[in-house]
Amino acid sequence: MEYVYASLLLHYAKKPITEDALRRVLEAAGMEVDEVRLKAIVAALSGVNIDEAIKSASFAVPAPAVAQPVAQATAPAAGPAEQQPAKEEKREEKKEAAEEEIAEGLAALFG
Repeated sequence: MEYVYASLLLHYAKKPITEDALRRVLEAAGMEVDEVRLKAIVAALSGVNIDEAIKSASFAVPAPAVAQPVAQATAPAAGPAEQQPAKEEKREEKKEAAEEEIAEGLAALFG
């Protein structure tokens, strides 16, 4: 989702949405840039009239994700042997969630 937001920020600032510009925005926000996602979003937006896409998009406001942080805060501390698989699972979940957010963001732009 952050790639879509960065793209919209560049568009709002009347700047071209290029790989370099998008990379700089994401890095300035402290994000680690995934080159594949970067290239994909730039390619996907290259022929899109963003102003028209925004006007025709129907926006659904997602509910805040409060349950997940609360569950993590109340979970008992795991021992070192239990933490490694959990960290790998969290990375996978974050990656999958990020990919889903990009798809949803693009769908909102093109919808």
